[in-house]
Amino acid sequence: MKESETLELKKSTSELKEAIISLASILNKHQKGELYFGVKNNGEAVGQTVTENTIREVSRAIAEHIEPKIFPKIDEIILEGRKCVHVEFSGNNIPYYAYGRAYIRVGDENRQLSANELERLILNRNKDKISWDGEV
Repeated sequence: MKESETLELKKSTSELKEAIISLASILNKHQKGELYFGVKNNGEAVGQTVTENTIREVSRAIAEHIEPKIFPKIDEIILEGRKCVHVEFSGNNIPYYAYGRAYIRVGDENRQLSANELERLILNRNKDKISWDGEV
């Protein structure tokens, strides 16, 4: 397992803010992806403490900092004998914002969208909804 345009790996939930940005970036490019807490960038499972509160913390951060809202599947899983958190997410309401800003995934990096790029993303999303006379 290694990071890609649709897969984000985080060593622990202490990297929750960066994970939220990655989630929005992946949604804006691919509309679905996966995120693991307890896995290093090289794919090695290091595990982390997983409690009911851990799952709730991840869920709350996603609910509070991603717009428009998404409803991911968040589970505790065992990888290489270690507890990890797995987040499966999807959404088609692009653009998605993390902490009020729009990002896009390029390789395994998250890049903030410029105003022009954001406008292009919105126009592409709406192109199927616009009739020949320009009315939506």
